[in-house]
Amino acid sequence: MTKKMDIPHIFHVIPSFSHGGVPIRISYLMNHFGKKARHSILATNGDYACSSRLSDSVDYSIPDIKNAAHGNILSRILQYRKILHHLKPDLLLTYNWGSTEWALAHSFKPTCRHFHLESGFGPEEAESTLPRRNLFRRIALRNIDGIVVPSQTLVNICKSDWKIPESKIHYIPNGVDCDLYASPPQADIIQGFKKQKDVIVIGTMTPLRPEKNLTRLINAFHDLAQTTPDKKFNLIIMGEGNERHKLESLIAHYGLTDNVYLPGHIDDPARALGLLDIYAISSDTEQMPNSLNQAMAASLPIVGLDVGDVKFMMSKDNKPFIVAKGDDTAFAEALKKLAADQNLRKKIGEINKYHVNEHFDQKHMFAAYAKIWQVDN
Repeated sequence: MTKKMDIPHIFHVIPSFSHGGVPIRISYLMNHFGKKARHSILATNGDYACSSRLSDSVDYSIPDIKNAAHGNILSRILQYRKILHHLKPDLLLTYNWGSTEWALAHSFKPTCRHFHLESGFGPEEAESTLPRRNLFRRIALRNIDGIVVPSQTLVNICKSDWKIPESKIHYIPNGVDCDLYASPPQADIIQGFKKQKDVIVIGTMTPLRPEKNLTRLINAFHDLAQTTPDKKFNLIIMGEGNERHKLESLIAHYGLTDNVYLPGHIDDPARALGLLDIYAISSDTEQMPNSLNQAMAASLPIVGLDVGDVKFMMSKDNKPFIVAKGDDTAFAEALKKLAADQNLRKKIGEINKYHVNEHFDQKHMFAAYAKIWQVDN
């Protein structure tokens, strides 16, 4: 039997461990590797909601850390270093911009292996990275063992903006459990919603945040309903966030409260995606959204905008429905075209299922992360 001291101790520092793309991916990895690693998780905003996704086989703890983020940057750096010396992890994993102060703290005489993971940007860096942040990242990440990114867009940013040596850049695309997401949906999983045979269901699964630009999706849905009176439509936006009130107001303004559903977070999205006919992603900024892999595994056609690796991820037949970044009119037209043609939706959905199995099955992601975490796959 492996002794606990021989099991790698991984310290995850993440801005939030709420339900969202990165925490969900971390949960998948922890569940997959189970007792082959033990984990300490620090969410700097104190939100650990995604821990509900962790299986009983995962050995994890939440350190009792108070006041570490108080004071000026020097005092914070000193506190972070004390915590790192106390926890003595074998591997430090920092995630996204919100953890870079921790990366900086560890960069002075590093005490363990350190990988930084960057998955995307907030609205302030939707158009381009900020020079001030680029400089901070260059300093904070100067002594890392490596950086993990899920998109080719981020690979290029690592090289050009952050000056990370190519040998330290690890491109690991997000992976998906293709069999799980191909399974039949659960009819009652979305509270208050019942799929009807003659209604076309459009949906998305994302945090309700400004950079996701769900206003664009609701506007396009309203246009679709107005210009196609001979058909019935529903829109389901699965997720939670601080944009809820704004979105509810827009839905009410359009008189769509009976057609648009905001069910909040869905614990088992694999049982929900099969209720959709079209998956839509309306974000202003993305890198490699795992929800698209999940949607493709569920045999759905996808409408979206050409941000990050969204178009790169798509099958050849789906690429025409990924329109130019910021083009709301083209987005609405692509949605109309798919909504109007059931056979086209079915054809693209079947191609997407094959495509994601070939290129983005989670087995490839697990193998790559096993090397980073130094555990058996």
